Amino acid sequence: MAKSKSRVDNRVRELRFAHDEMTQQELANRIGVARQTIIAIEQGKFCPTLESALRIAKAFDVPVDEVFTLSE
Repeated sequence: MAKSKSRVDNRVRELRFAHDEMTQQELANRIGVARQTIIAIEQGKFCPTLESALRIAKAFDVPVDEVFTLSE
């Protein structure tokens, strides 16, 4: 039986706006990546490394599973 491809969904954009409308650049600066990386993550075109995912969750002061979820 073929295994279907999994996808990681995220709430980065939603959380940015909930945190004083943080810009993509501000979040990028906080976690040490380029703004383009944040754009790609928000659009679901790029799955962050575990380290970046943890840094994003820490920036919002939430558990990582409140930022990223696995949908199958």
